[in-house]
Amino acid sequence: CDLPIVILFPEVTFSQTRFLKLVREKVKQYGYCSIVVSEGVRDRSGKFLADQGLKDAFGHAQLGGVAPVIANLVRDKLGYKYHWAVADYLQRAARHIASKTDVEQAYAMGRAAVELALAGKNSVMPTIVRTGNAPYRWKVGEARLARVANVEKMMPKGFISRDGFGITKKCREYLAPLMRGEDYPPYGKDGLPKYVQLKNVAVRKKLADFKLK
Repeated sequence: CDLPIVILFPEVTFSQTRFLKLVREKVKQYGYCSIVVSEGVRDRSGKFLADQGLKDAFGHAQLGGVAPVIANLVRDKLGYKYHWAVADYLQRAARHIASKTDVEQAYAMGRAAVELALAGKNSVMPTIVRTGNAPYRWKVGEARLARVANVEKMMPKGFISRDGFGITKKCREYLAPLMRGEDYPPYGKDGLPKYVQLKNVAVRKKLADFKLK
């Protein structure tokens, strides 16, 4: 990748030697380097770099704090100054800059979920099925939870560059339509975005009273 960017994928085993060598080369060429790191990155022994020693409800490792691990590594081994940040709630609260595609698909998934429930379907979830790339087309699909619950879908190998630190043209072509378009929410006179306020009207109760044992 001819950019000052290094990506650490969970699908690629972390090599400290190769990583530091590439960061050094990027800084030498551009004067700086941006590093994007997944909390799912593992070392050669299979241990998560962000493993806190805790488990979630499914028995998975409770991850968190990989950014300072990588930042401290860069500082200690290369002597570079750094700043690290976690998108986390910032991206979750950034509806005002969501892409048009993202917003359309989000509403479609919510609507489809309600329609599935009203149709009496259980243990299923709505999905997004890509039907075309040029132009980008998609439709709402349906998947049984038994097939997708607690199952990871890894990034295709063809989406990761040969050196393991970047994305390929194929990946860029896949991602581009998902980031396309603008869909700003309406703003009030106070300058704040005006979001939909739910009425929260309860539906008529169908089940008889019962007690849990």
